[in-house]
Amino acid sequence: MLKRIASAYNTAKTWNPKNILLLEKIYQAIFANDNQVQIIPKYSYTQRFHLAIEQLERQNREINLAVFDDLATMAQEDPKLHGKIMASLTSFIRNNAQKEPEKEAKDNPLATIRVDIQAALSVLAKRNAYKDKESEPLDLSYIDIRGAKLCGANLQQTNLYQTNLSGADLCSANLHGAILTAANLSGANLAGANLNEAILSAANLSGANLAGANLYRANLYLAKLDGAILQDAILDGANLREAKFSEG
Repeated sequence: MLKRIASAYNTAKTWNPKNILLLEKIYQAIFANDNQVQIIPKYSYTQRFHLAIEQLERQNREINLAVFDDLATMAQEDPKLHGKIMASLTSFIRNNAQKEPEKEAKDNPLATIRVDIQAALSVLAKRNAYKDKESEPLDLSYIDIRGAKLCGANLQQTNLYQTNLSGADLCSANLHGAILTAANLSGANLAGANLNEAILSAANLSGANLAGANLYRANLYLAKLDGAILQDAILDGANLREAKFSEG
């Protein structure tokens, strides 16, 4: 392990000093149980943010995991960076989540999500939506994040247009006002989720678990609900016009 660190450090000597310091910090996070890694000085959150983004651009998945931990801490402790961090995470997910052709997605419905993409989603899921700019809602549209673990996630007002969330765990997630038009939520766990005023027109909810979900004033026009579990779901004011409750 120390040989790997030494090799990476020697390579990093060609970088500027700030990058070398960040590399040391990241290895400290990755190899937290290794006493040989020295504690480095603390830098401002703004400095750490810019260096973290530089690291994400290097596409090292192992290092990314440590970077996400650092970004999560910064988002909680520095309100001024919260929006920038969420935007950066959204950009990372959009640029790296697999965009499979429709036929390939159907042929491989149980594909697992990449570990670093799941880690980025986990940080994003804990966001404080009140710190977001109203003009800049999260955009996770047109991407494939099948099987994502987003239980309890705060995704209110998020744009998930045509997103593949098949088999995703969204139990108790906050999707208030989210755009889920034509999204694939087949087999997803939405038990107890808040879908108040969510737009689910033409969404595929076949086999989804919506038990206890709040669908108050949700738009389910042309949605596929065959095999969906709707026990104790709140459907007051929901638009169910031409929704399909059976195959065919």
